[in-house]
Amino acid sequence: MTDPRAGALDSLVATARRQGLGDLLSRTAARFPNRISIVWRDVRETYAEFNSTVNRTANSITERGVARGDRIALLSHNCREFLILYFALAKLGVISVPLNFMLKSEEVAFILRHSESSGIIVEDALGSVAAEAIRSAGLEGGVRGWISLHGQAAPDGWEPVEAWMAGNDPGEPDLVIGDDEPLQLMYTSGTESRPKGVTLTSRSLIAQYLTAIVDGGMTEDDVEIHALPFYHCAQLHCFLTPDVYLGATNVIVEGADAATILRTIEAEKITKLFCPPTVWISLLRHPDFDTRDLSSLKKGYYGASAMPVEVLKEITVRLPWLNLYNFYGQTEMAPVATILKPHDQMTKLGSAGRPGLNVETLVVDDEDRPVPPGVVGEIVHRSPHAMLGYWRDPEKTEATFRNGWFHSGDLGIMDADGYLSVIDRKKDMIKTGGENVASREVEEVMFQHQAVAEVAVFGISHPYWIEAVTAVVVLRPNATASPEELMAHARQRLAPYKVPKYIAFAEALPKNPSGKILKRELRGSYAHLSDG
Repeated sequence: MTDPRAGALDSLVATARRQGLGDLLSRTAARFPNRISIVWRDVRETYAEFNSTVNRTANSITERGVARGDRIALLSHNCREFLILYFALAKLGVISVPLNFMLKSEEVAFILRHSESSGIIVEDALGSVAAEAIRSAGLEGGVRGWISLHGQAAPDGWEPVEAWMAGNDPGEPDLVIGDDEPLQLMYTSGTESRPKGVTLTSRSLIAQYLTAIVDGGMTEDDVEIHALPFYHCAQLHCFLTPDVYLGATNVIVEGADAATILRTIEAEKITKLFCPPTVWISLLRHPDFDTRDLSSLKKGYYGASAMPVEVLKEITVRLPWLNLYNFYGQTEMAPVATILKPHDQMTKLGSAGRPGLNVETLVVDDEDRPVPPGVVGEIVHRSPHAMLGYWRDPEKTEATFRNGWFHSGDLGIMDADGYLSVIDRKKDMIKTGGENVASREVEEVMFQHQAVAEVAVFGISHPYWIEAVTAVVVLRPNATASPEELMAHARQRLAPYKVPKYIAFAEALPKNPSGKILKRELRGSYAHLSDG
């Protein structure tokens, strides 16, 4: 006979052992109620105030019929409201779906449909994109939140998020969120023609936060500037939420403008900064770099794409006191997997470092057998960081986790000391300016032009973008088109960072005997395009 007390006891134990994403903020607010948590424009908010605002927002959202397990999309540049909504949804067990603010309406519509989002919250400047995406996706009903980031009042059918934040109930939502309950869908293009929904849970995220904190040298005394977008897992999950977990201070700026970053470092005595290589290059080249007082900056982080060795050397010369860390990973790993620490920056130039605290990493052959040091193979991981799976795609999930390892799709070499170097990708994903671009997605758009017979899209090395999206086109017989015309065609259908930087024409594309286009040959043949 089942003990009638068992269910109640299980609930009591689960409540006492709770460790959801929202609990991190609540506990930090209890530990450091008067410490500054958020600096945004003219607002300086303590952890107690921030947590209270999050709770008011969560309870307001509940009043609007949003329930545990629902998906709510967030479309906004960096702002205080984004973070309040992010934690509010987490406390409710509602799955947040951060959207890249550079996407076109059709791209947003696809994600709304695929995630089956029941609502969307949007920044005022992006309202027209959201409205068109809602129409295209056929999204009816559900919550509609409006962030007046630029002072535009909420139009008919939308509610101001500011009113939710001022709600009457500051109490903690009475919900215990399970460790492996989905809390966020991060959409990544990866190597497919359409984005995939990466399902992240509290277990994935908190394990990753611990790795980032321990191996990334983070402390509660940090004052960090957050300039890279929160829709991207790097800024949100490697830096912002670990800072909240610790009780550090978070200074938010709307974008990665070099002058703003340098001015803010000086004004706020910033101690910690993450940038992809393209932004580090912008900082180094800006005239304010040598006039601002950057002496407070103690820790610098880079990732999202490979850092050119010469740029890395320049940073160490111009900021000799700075401790540098390289974070390598991907969205499916929530996202960090390996870390190169400060003492290894010059001795292991170009390396992605060693597996993090909660990560086991191997380099394997096509049969998933470990390869010896110095031999190229696919990078695979075992870790609680790993996603729960691809949203409603068991086939891709099974293929990615085959033989009990997460398969990254990246090719790498492990040296005899256990340091990983990432050398290529098994499939054709381009990393440009810290963003992932699926070559096939761009190719499909290019094929929609009536003059295009064949096209290959790939990345070539670039001094600023690190990789520049490049297309080589074979035109149909008797057809004509210019690079400018094809770029305009792509620009109407793709986010700006996906549009080819270079377009060249060829009589034919190099192929192997089975008909596969040889993109490695193309990368070599057209590498010169970035020289000019």
